[in-house]
Amino acid sequence: MADIALTEANAIADLATRAEVTRRASRGDARFHFLTLAAAATVLLIFLGVIASLVIGSIPAFKAFGFSFLTSSAWDPTANRFGGLPSIYGTLVTSALAMILAVPIGIGVAIFLTELCPRPLRRPIGIAIELLAGIPSIIYGIWGLFVFAPWFQAHVQQPIIDATAGIPLIGTLFGGAPYGIGIFTASLILSIMILPFISAVTRDVFETVPTMLKEATYGLGCTTWEVMWRVVLPYARSGVVGGGMLALGRALGETMAVTFVIGNAHTIDSSLFAPGTTISATIANEFTEATGALYTSSLISLGLILFFITFIVLACAQLMLRTLERQASTK
Repeated sequence: MADIALTEANAIADLATRAEVTRRASRGDARFHFLTLAAAATVLLIFLGVIASLVIGSIPAFKAFGFSFLTSSAWDPTANRFGGLPSIYGTLVTSALAMILAVPIGIGVAIFLTELCPRPLRRPIGIAIELLAGIPSIIYGIWGLFVFAPWFQAHVQQPIIDATAGIPLIGTLFGGAPYGIGIFTASLILSIMILPFISAVTRDVFETVPTMLKEATYGLGCTTWEVMWRVVLPYARSGVVGGGMLALGRALGETMAVTFVIGNAHTIDSSLFAPGTTISATIANEFTEATGALYTSSLISLGLILFFITFIVLACAQLMLRTLERQASTK
């Protein structure tokens, strides 16, 4: 009987210990849930705070100019006349050109590193490319202004202007005086800056493709091009799109490098070689000179427009990724 009583006592004690451990675990889970919820709520509050401050700050400009602020090219601080169209145009054009130049090169670099590069060279080349992402943007700007722009003016712009003179449309796009700086130069600098993001993300995504799929395709007699085009890219397209959108977000908001090489002219020219400006460059150049309330509000309004452009781009990226995932799941 004593042994039975002792066994029952031990069982009761064991149950009590387990119940205490469960209660402690529950309290720990509750604290962890609260901390993560607080972190998420903090990010949301910061996001809403940024939106609220931009909206409040931009109210005087939109009251004064209305919708014409988005369609006007006027920028005259002495007369308090402001329009954001040149800055919006420059932001969209430079980012689009940078993506057109950087995406094919970035995907090509990723293909080379994952499929064609000798194994001993993959890591050094990959590290060298990724180091480009760590270079401060002002260094890109200084290099672009004092090194790249003069060389580009003498050896690229002038020959292109001479070769395309008189050709309809192309002559207009690449005409004008060879300034060295301008919309196209800024796009080239931006493409160099976002190239590491595209190549690094794309390479990591390509490495997740199962080796069995590629080996089976090679076994059917397919070439490397066919393997990459028909197997690797379809399998990894969501990641490739995500990397491209990450790079586009960087291009839309880049400030210092673009400020150095774009020319900072509040005009819209048909030539890509002509000087221009972007939203971020305009804010960086003129915020210290904005003494009047309307001047400051106009710059804040440009920041609000850039915020919404970036938000729309990222939202479209998420929608595209979900569409691609649904299409992949139905196949």
